[in-house]
Amino acid sequence: MQRMDLDAEQRQKSGKGVARTLRRAGRIPAVLYGEGRSSLLSIHPADLIKLLKSESGENALINLKIKGGESVETRTAILRDFQKDPITGGILHADLFEINMAKAIRLRVPIKVTGDMPEGVKEGGVLQHNLREVEIECLPSMIPDHLDLDAAHLKIGESIHVRDLPVQQGIRILEDKDLAIVSVAAPLSEAKLEEILAGTPAETKEPEVIGKKKEEEGEAGAAEAGAAGKPGEKTEAKGEVKTAKPGGKEEKKEAKKASGAKG
Repeated sequence: MQRMDLDAEQRQKSGKGVARTLRRAGRIPAVLYGEGRSSLLSIHPADLIKLLKSESGENALINLKIKGGESVETRTAILRDFQKDPITGGILHADLFEINMAKAIRLRVPIKVTGDMPEGVKEGGVLQHNLREVEIECLPSMIPDHLDLDAAHLKIGESIHVRDLPVQQGIRILEDKDLAIVSVAAPLSEAKLEEILAGTPAETKEPEVIGKKKEEEGEAGAAEAGAAGKPGEKTEAKGEVKTAKPGGKEEKKEAKKASGAKG
């Protein structure tokens, strides 16, 4: 594990105005957290960029030299987070975490695929890098810059999982052991590749319009009712008002009532 020196100065005030003043002076605000306390600091962004570009990157152990008045205090820390300007890419703020070299910490480390080209790739397969970093737990002195993974033996259809990742004793991986880190997929056929490049949509059924379906069902029902009523005219449409037919029973009843009244 690489150790990097980082100079810092104590500051008494916080806020957006203070941060803008620091940036105009060529420095950025930072905060050191640890053991239930926090310290307001300012650092030079170039020193932080140098740390990030080192082999250990964000996981480098930091010899933080804090200047406060006439004294200089050294603490061991690690970079926890930093903010960048979305337009310029410059670093705006940094969060540091003080660590105890005798206590295990948790952090994420990158996975580096090593070795020759996988056998499956030589046969036309496609290498898929599914997991590029894992969370581990270990003592600060054992933090690796990265974890090496040799994938040269992989054939088409084979994978290397988290459980297969080699780590030295004292490092515990906290990820799901069944997660695939790298795999070699079978090559795409020319027809499938042309289909993907052309963006040909899969065959789909025409969407069914509910209103149209109800209308068609109503027309079908009316047609059936009309067809059933043609032969003997015995069926009547629902809701149709009955009318008396000439010479029918209703007319005979009315005639009887009339003759009874005359007598």
